[in-house]
Amino acid sequence: MPDEPHVHQILNPATEEVVATVPATSATEVDAAVVRAAAAQRRWSQAGPADRARLLRRFAAIVDAHLEELARLEVREAGHTLGNARWEAGNVRDLLDYAAGGVERLTGRQIPVAGGLDITLLEPLGVVGVIAPWNFPMPIAAWGAAPALAAGNAVLLKPAETTPLTALRLAELALEAGLPEHLFHVLPGAGGVAGQALVDHPGVAKIVFTGSTRVGKEIMARGARHMKRVTLELGGKSPNIVFADADIERAAAEAPMAYLDNAGQDCCARTRILVQRTAYDRFLELLAPAVRSVVVGDPSDEKTQMGPLISRTQLERVRGYVSDDRAAVRGSAPDGPGFWFPPTVLTDLPADDPALTEEIFGPVAVVIPFDDEEQAVRLANDTEYGLSGSLWTRDLGRALRVSRAVAAGNLSVNSHSSVRYSTPFGGYKQSGVGRELGPDALTAFTETKNIFISTEA
Repeated sequence: MPDEPHVHQILNPATEEVVATVPATSATEVDAAVVRAAAAQRRWSQAGPADRARLLRRFAAIVDAHLEELARLEVREAGHTLGNARWEAGNVRDLLDYAAGGVERLTGRQIPVAGGLDITLLEPLGVVGVIAPWNFPMPIAAWGAAPALAAGNAVLLKPAETTPLTALRLAELALEAGLPEHLFHVLPGAGGVAGQALVDHPGVAKIVFTGSTRVGKEIMARGARHMKRVTLELGGKSPNIVFADADIERAAAEAPMAYLDNAGQDCCARTRILVQRTAYDRFLELLAPAVRSVVVGDPSDEKTQMGPLISRTQLERVRGYVSDDRAAVRGSAPDGPGFWFPPTVLTDLPADDPALTEEIFGPVAVVIPFDDEEQAVRLANDTEYGLSGSLWTRDLGRALRVSRAVAAGNLSVNSHSSVRYSTPFGGYKQSGVGRELGPDALTAFTETKNIFISTEA
């Protein structure tokens, strides 16, 4: 395993200033954390369901009392707009509340059988490793941690190297709420060290990972050595399908933020805009001013709609997909320090252009014409990913047909909504394995035990 620097410097993506230095967790420290977490988990799982639910609700209430602090911290470490960061902190609170409500409903079944009584129990897995990404550090950490804790597990959270600050603060708030020490513990550090140690550790029963498909495949392969369970939320190249019978004005007005939210650093970003040919010119005519009107700038300003990219590495990656001669629309972005890239729309790309099929993870969309429903579906599915997507039409029958035909885990009609804590989330194909959120989230962190009791004399 490679050596790791003693500390990580955390940069503000909008200014490139160092906002914190954070000690990096070693593989040895991960091993010790697993041992402590396993002991804490045994005590936690033996607590009454009502007690676990009460502590999780108290955790939610303390997060609520620190929403503005958490949001401002997210702005500094991740470059998120203040409005987005406030939503993210609120999502952590809401998810803790929602998970707490499931603790006492995590019931087994009684199954009719001959010769006795058969029951099932849902028991916690043990220690769960959550490896969270840098694009939505707070909410995605909670997507794994909240239901895992509610189901009676311990959680070791490995945040991204660039965004550990909100995770560390949440762990402090968990202790303040009364959660047992070592039950919810944060392990900042490099993915190749702390993350790999979690994946390889035989005492970690499950890994929840959000990130690239490449790394997700590696985690799945490494975890197989211990038959480790995984939930993987990976990449996306989501379509936004606009039929000619749709409300074209509304579809064009809402298209920009469907791919510019979080500067396009979103697996659900609708970066492939498919427009029926008879409405194509009108849609582009309306889209251009909508894109140019997006306010890009200081993420701590209440008026800002889009902030910077996370790092210089990500900035250079995005630049590699865009040539000026194919940019039909360009918005504005600040000059000077920070990892800024303007909102961009590409058109008339050759069929083999990587921007059509690869996840750019930046504020870049491609507009593609189609002729009919069949071609729209074919284009929508012409990718290795299948995470999310939208379709715009006034025809209910078409909405249902196309929704059934598009290979994606989360679809919206006349909307760009992908994520609600009360509904399942996950992808088809190489967008991932398993589902997060929703009413079944807790069961993903349990084993089903079947017990047969003979009643024969």
